Amino acid sequence: MKRAIVAPATLAPGALAELKDWLGITTSSEDASLTALLRGALETCEAFTGTMPLSAECEELLCVSAGWQAIAARPVIAITGASGIDHAGTRTTLDPSAYAIEFRADGTGWVRVSSPGLAERIAVGFTAGLAANWDSLPDGLRHGIVRLAAHNYRQRETGEAQALPPAAVAALWRPWRGLRLL
Repeated sequence: MKRAIVAPATLAPGALAELKDWLGITTSSEDASLTALLRGALETCEAFTGTMPLSAECEELLCVSAGWQAIAARPVIAITGASGIDHAGTRTTLDPSAYAIEFRADGTGWVRVSSPGLAERIAVGFTAGLAANWDSLPDGLRHGIVRLAAHNYRQRETGEAQALPPAAVAALWRPWRGLRLL
């Protein structure tokens, strides 16, 4: 399984404003690097919790299989389509009758392809994310993202390897951490 973010989450100006307030920065000279730190903190949040914090348009490549296959990202809001990819890499949009979708209570999206045609792989388009925008993100996740971005900003010149996320951030995110049995 390989996921690609087709349209990343929109990072509202409020996110940057919160980070700048936390750091006591009043100028706009570092806005680009602070925004990059926020995006990195969003990725770390997803890796730690197993949940995409902000809604984004994604695509995941799956092997052709007649059985149900789970999309790795969570929570899946919508599955928007599927394409078959043949050995030459040519994509063919699959008719909705060629596959079935299912959503589970834990936020997992499932796909089963009954008629793949000549496809060797399947590209599934979907939307996933816990919140539609920064302001609707739960406080613990949002504050942890800001704190992690601030921590990384402060550590940028030390060059010391730090465990990520720091304990204070992990404590904020732990209630959102999903456990999966493999």
